[in-house]
Amino acid sequence: MSAPSTTASPSRPVRDDLHWLAMRLFRGLGAIELAALRQHSLSLSGYDVLTEIKDEPARSQLILCRQLGLDKSKMVNILDQLQDSGFISRIADPDDRRARIIKITPAGRLVHRKVAAELAEIEETLLAELGAKRAGVLRQGLSDLVNGALERLREGQLQPDC
Repeated sequence: MSAPSTTASPSRPVRDDLHWLAMRLFRGLGAIELAALRQHSLSLSGYDVLTEIKDEPARSQLILCRQLGLDKSKMVNILDQLQDSGFISRIADPDDRRARIIKITPAGRLVHRKVAAELAEIEETLLAELGAKRAGVLRQGLSDLVNGALERLREGQLQPDC
């Protein structure tokens, strides 16, 4: 692990370890995106739900929890907010009366489209600082880490040299 460097600002040292950088990006981008989402009565988790169900309804709240990695009690609150805003509907599953099928409504589809465009614009503005080639390399690298190496590390298939 590298020692902190202070090249960016004497009052705010910049570190180059991956966790610190990822968290700074996550928090900073998340705050900017959340401000855009709130203008449409959405939370980050609410947007994630709409994204997950925009092409195909969720067969149940439990399945949706697993897909998004959210707690069941938190999911109920998110779905209540989305339903109160008219963005989703919960329909009794004809095969299991205890389960609810989660469907996006026309209003939910419209708000999702608007927000997706705004979030894409925010990302592109941020990534423009890198230029197209470096931005593409960053996206691909992050995707590779999240969808491959991180999972293998978690499962013990990759071992750190410590």
